[in-house]
Amino acid sequence: MNVLRSPELLHRSSSRLLLVDVQEKLIAALDDKSQKRLLDGCRFLGEGAKLLGVPVIATEQYPQGLGPTVSSLVDFTNSRPSKKRFSAVECAGLPTAAEAVDDRYQIVVAGMETHVCVLQTVLDLLASGYQTYVVADAVAGRRSLDHEVALQRMANAGAVISTAESVLFEWCESAESPEFKQLSTLVKSRPL
Repeated sequence: MNVLRSPELLHRSSSRLLLVDVQEKLIAALDDKSQKRLLDGCRFLGEGAKLLGVPVIATEQYPQGLGPTVSSLVDFTNSRPSKKRFSAVECAGLPTAAEAVDDRYQIVVAGMETHVCVLQTVLDLLASGYQTYVVADAVAGRRSLDHEVALQRMANAGAVISTAESVLFEWCESAESPEFKQLSTLVKSRPL
């Protein structure tokens, strides 16, 4: 039986993961709790994306000055383009959603800073016609107010705010999926 699924749900064959500027010098500016949450969320998403065949792009804001993507995320990325513009849309090489030839019209966004590069990227993705999902436990900013206001602004603009675990289970879709046992192990190994 073919069950109709909500168009609001993520599908692994329709998605890309975009990690925005999770770089050595930027991450050092976060407090310890935010840093741990961001790195854990991004690593968890990256491992899940790799397991489920979802392509991962990691952008780097001025890497000559801010350093490369943190080493714990490099193995999950398919590409790491550099940028100077705050929005990552142009450097990620994404066509408009209408032009996307591979049907990957859902973009899951994680990274930093929530109120600068993540916000501008998400607003540009929405303007380009993408279904855009922001992973609340995999984005961070130096100041909590900036972070919270940016999440609200993105939601008001039409982005779906979600969590890393929700994203991975939507990509997996069923306990009958061949990757489900591996995903369950990944979830159980994640710190609470």
